Amino acid sequence: MKLQKPQKLWTILAGFFIANALLAEFLGVKIFSLEKTFGFNPSDIKLGDSNFNFDLTAGVIIWPAVFIITDIINDFYGKKAVKFLSYLAAGILAFSFLVVTLVIKTVPSQYWTSNFKGISDINGAYNAIFGQGLWIIAGSIIAFLVGQVVDAVVFERIKRKTSGKGIWLRATVSTLISQFIDSYLVLIIAFYVGQGFDLKWVLQIGTMNYFYKFIVAICLIPLLYVIHHTIDKFLGKSLSEQMKKDAMVV
Repeated sequence: MKLQKPQKLWTILAGFFIANALLAEFLGVKIFSLEKTFGFNPSDIKLGDSNFNFDLTAGVIIWPAVFIITDIINDFYGKKAVKFLSYLAAGILAFSFLVVTLVIKTVPSQYWTSNFKGISDINGAYNAIFGQGLWIIAGSIIAFLVGQVVDAVVFERIKRKTSGKGIWLRATVSTLISQFIDSYLVLIIAFYVGQGFDLKWVLQIGTMNYFYKFIVAICLIPLLYVIHHTIDKFLGKSLSEQMKKDAMVV
């Protein structure tokens, strides 16, 4: 069966959406220093009795791409399509964590463990990186679903209010609101509620994550227009406009 252009576009967007969601979840276990990554000393910004630095979860590096793809899917396929894909991605995330948990339970081969020079416990390191706790898994999935649904709803309402005009407005506002929720919710559930980490540290990481996402969301506005223009050319003006109209009805 030959795929039609709308089906091809859906497959590409859905594939990138799920791939980015999976990568963001598994990369997010690492906290990195933005200043040191670019060769600068930590900022040590004094706020009250705490020092704040630009420490971020590694997942935020690619996470904005998920929200851009969400907005594009919303534009061409509607809010229900975004919700369906979000639920599907959440299910795949849960399945992925289950598989990883089963793999961690396996006994490592001595040949495998002895071939990593300079790492005394490669199996322990493997388990520590991939073996995220249940609270982190729960926090990730809950924050992902809530953020995606909020993004879809806000995007769709602004689109209706503006009669489909102003891509930058609906994309930016929906992304900033949904990313605000996502940035704090996952960390509060995973680290504060689940593991009893200091709330100030949790809020610091959440704030820095959101600050990064805020800046990136603004910077990606031109890219959003480029992607829309590319899709319009791929689909053809008539089909593109029809899909956008149909998406507002769904």
